[in-house]
Amino acid sequence: MGDVFSQIYIQTVFAVKNRQALIQPEWEERLYQYTTGVVQARGHKMLAIGGMPEPIHIFIGLKPAEALSDLVREIKNAASDFIKEHRLSPYKFDWQAGYGAFSYSRSHRDAVCKYILNQKAHHRKRTFEEEFFKMLQDFDVEIGQKRMFDFFLPD
Repeated sequence: MGDVFSQIYIQTVFAVKNRQALIQPEWEERLYQYTTGVVQARGHKMLAIGGMPEPIHIFIGLKPAEALSDLVREIKNAASDFIKEHRLSPYKFDWQAGYGAFSYSRSHRDAVCKYILNQKAHHRKRTFEEEFFKMLQDFDVEIGQKRMFDFFLPD
């Protein structure tokens, strides 16, 4: 069998269950480092990770040997276990079931990394909800009656 050559850049976005602001600045870097390790251990390349107390953005170079849904599920499970094991949150910590996934070309890689690493500045201008709706519009994602992150998406 021949080698696989690929270039697949994906940004995933997901939030804490019930959109609770539980990711605290005191330990978010530890969470990001741990999550990076999970991504890399599965053979993918972490390009950028960042977020706020509620949502997290991950930009990866995805290897085609693993389905994105499997990777996101593993990231969420491992991150939740890490937070619980290290008792980082005094509250019950879980992720929402849904997530967003957006693909980019090589020419957009640096801009997406910068965007993700500057999430705190972006959220001073718009809420997570506004930001996510904008991403859906920018990518022409048909949303219909889908529900995500505990808010209903407009028709």
